[in-house]
Amino acid sequence: MSRMSEALSLVLQRTHYLTNSRTSFLVFADVLKSCAAMSDTHLGKSLHGQVIKQGHDSCPVVLKALLNMYAKCKALEDCQKLFGELNGHDTVTWNILLSGFAGSRFHDYNVMRLFNMLHAASDLRPSPISLAIVLPVYARSGTQDAGKSMHAYAIKSGMETQTLVGNALVSMYAKCGLVLDASAIFRGIADKDVVSYNAVIAGLAENKLVENAFELFHEMIEGPVLPNYATIANILPICAGFGDTVGHILGKEIHCYVLRRTELENEIMIINALLSFYLRIGRIREAESLFGRMKLRDMVSWNTIIAGYASNGQWWKSLEAFREFVNKKMIGLDAVTLISILPVCTQLCNLQVGKMIHGYVLRHPALHEDTSIGNALINFYAKCCYMAAAFHTFSLIPQKDVISWNTMLDAFGVNLLEKQFADLLSRMFVDGMRPDAVTILTVVQFCASLSRVKNVKEAHGFSLRLNLLLTDGEPTLGNALLDAYAKSGNMEYASKMFENLSGKRNVVTCNSMISGYLTYGSYYDANIIFEWMSERDLTTWNLMVRGYAQNECPSEALKLFHELQSHGIRPDATTIMSILPVCGQMASVHFLRQCHGYAVRACFEDAHLKAALLDGYSKCGSISSAYKLYQSTLQKDLVVFTAMVGGFAMHGMGKEAIRVFDYMLECGIIPDHVVITAVLSACRHAGLINEGLMIFSSINQVHHMNPSIEQYACVVDLLGRGGRINEAFFFINQMPIAANSNIWGALLGACKTHHDVDMGNVVADHLLKIETGDIGNYVVLSNLYAADARWDGVSEMRRLMKMRDLKKPAGCSWIEVERSKNIFIAGDCSHPKRNLIYSMLSHLDEQIKELKSPYI
Repeated sequence: MSRMSEALSLVLQRTHYLTNSRTSFLVFADVLKSCAAMSDTHLGKSLHGQVIKQGHDSCPVVLKALLNMYAKCKALEDCQKLFGELNGHDTVTWNILLSGFAGSRFHDYNVMRLFNMLHAASDLRPSPISLAIVLPVYARSGTQDAGKSMHAYAIKSGMETQTLVGNALVSMYAKCGLVLDASAIFRGIADKDVVSYNAVIAGLAENKLVENAFELFHEMIEGPVLPNYATIANILPICAGFGDTVGHILGKEIHCYVLRRTELENEIMIINALLSFYLRIGRIREAESLFGRMKLRDMVSWNTIIAGYASNGQWWKSLEAFREFVNKKMIGLDAVTLISILPVCTQLCNLQVGKMIHGYVLRHPALHEDTSIGNALINFYAKCCYMAAAFHTFSLIPQKDVISWNTMLDAFGVNLLEKQFADLLSRMFVDGMRPDAVTILTVVQFCASLSRVKNVKEAHGFSLRLNLLLTDGEPTLGNALLDAYAKSGNMEYASKMFENLSGKRNVVTCNSMISGYLTYGSYYDANIIFEWMSERDLTTWNLMVRGYAQNECPSEALKLFHELQSHGIRPDATTIMSILPVCGQMASVHFLRQCHGYAVRACFEDAHLKAALLDGYSKCGSISSAYKLYQSTLQKDLVVFTAMVGGFAMHGMGKEAIRVFDYMLECGIIPDHVVITAVLSACRHAGLINEGLMIFSSINQVHHMNPSIEQYACVVDLLGRGGRINEAFFFINQMPIAANSNIWGALLGACKTHHDVDMGNVVADHLLKIETGDIGNYVVLSNLYAADARWDGVSEMRRLMKMRDLKKPAGCSWIEVERSKNIFIAGDCSHPKRNLIYSMLSHLDEQIKELKSPYI
């Protein structure tokens, strides 16, 4: 207020000496222009009062200056009121009024209405400036027909070839996507200026016609109209779109061109555009060098470097740049700065800085009222798992938009907070906020994560009623619905969605369908889609490799693995994890080591990959290699410990497994059911009964978990293998849950091992009531009867097997010798070296007999 009073006093002093002079009104006109430039409505209104007092309210120059001041200050009611009070209107006053309303997209209708009034006036006609003001309004409102009518009026009035009108028409057609029309208008402009070129280049770039844009840029360099700062700012993002290699070459050439023109070299807008270009293509060093040499940095410069570091994953550098900017204390933070730095705080889980930013926002009302900042704060707190703070921030946003609701819904959905999600969604409808495609996408993903197929169908129906699937340019929502149906096992609905997306399918669509088919064993259907795809990404190949590997088709999996590399695609950690099961299926430690070597060279530090490699070495019989990998892993997590315990268990090395398990507990890692089951399995294979029982007791007493059915089965097998048959039977009867076929089967196997026929009969009665289709149970019981010479029991088992058409599959084993896989099946004599093998077996048999081994 003091500055306004001082300015007003100065004006009054100056006009006091010019009261009788004709030039006094010029002082008011000049000061009113300054008010318009500074958007100072208060001073402008005070001057309006002085204008009336001093009798200048009839002066056209002063009145137009007042009208312009109100228009530029967005005081549109005052502007329209003053316009109505004018005795006469000319084209200039109409243009001032039009420009005021055209400054905001919320007044597009008023702009069109006012222009129609001007057009209908009998004594006036729109000028080229009028058309230049109104045409951008038609462009942003998407009313192409009205824009074409304006074009027709320009042709009739002879204004089409005028530079000002031509430039506006080029921009309008380009923004409406009518590039051919824009180009035709551009070529028809009689006197093209730099704005003409900039308008058409920007339009071509927006419509992805980058080659045409570059041709015009080259024409500017060669022709009489040289590029200016806006041209360079338009063309550099196009260069960045070409990627690191080609884009870098083009951008460097433009940078050199700028350096050759001294009037452009120090233009801060161009330097900011170059800075943004280098950061977009990942050239951090060049961006840092350019930023360091800048003589003057504005808000855009700092925002660009902060956001650029963040987009390249340089979180700490982004935070340091932000701190340096804050310490300069030159200018305050704006919305762009805060929206750029908050995701950095999220990535670094830096609650302290995030909360300080929130405090800064609360101290500045303009920032607090900015909805986009509030949305960024919601996302920050949610990603840092501060859900209460996220919801509190959401509640305090004065003007919530659909992004606010979507961000909060996504936060509840990711954290599976079902009640809060449902309540917020209901409140969204009650408050009259119309959901968009992102809202429905969030709902679909949340329902899919909870396997709520019914709710997915409801969301699908709602999206159809709102035509969201039809208006969705990219099939993001359609893909999410397809994926939700596929993951829930409803392949019928997934297939229908796939058919409905026939005109919009992309790689993600096909990947979701392939994943669904593979999950439910439809490998043939998955392969049909894979072969049909014209474009594939690494995810596509990974899905198919994993599908064949899990279906125990190692040859097909290996073929695809080699094929994806022949297409120039580099396998990632997921690819290696997908192919590793093949190593176990082929018992190929050589191929496993190749995969391990590739992972080391590619610097994959994925804990799940290391665990998968550990498991692979164990399954291929190289437990020493597995243990070396375990020891070399510095950051051991639960997954790595579980793999090592499981490896030792597989090789009957119970004490070693317990040692690793105990070390895991010493490291403070909380065990889960998987690792406890693995260590119990190790105990049963090694006969460590007491140790196994102690670990089982710790499940409830120490780790406060309820034992799983698999862990009960391990204890039964542990006791049974140790000959404690009655104790195992008593343990089963004391279990709080009903025993399944695995538990009774383990005890039946123990009865056979220890020749306890009577208990075997009791166990068999329980087992055959639960599981009648497992031939292994009949074979074990038959062998148990045979060992006790109870041939009637043997005959009964064989009768039941024949009656139920149960056949024992042939035994199979394989071994890798000199990088070649050798398969042996019981009763099969097809191996090419069978004569040599049988000869060696006969020779070994004779040597054993000569030694009189007790094992004969």
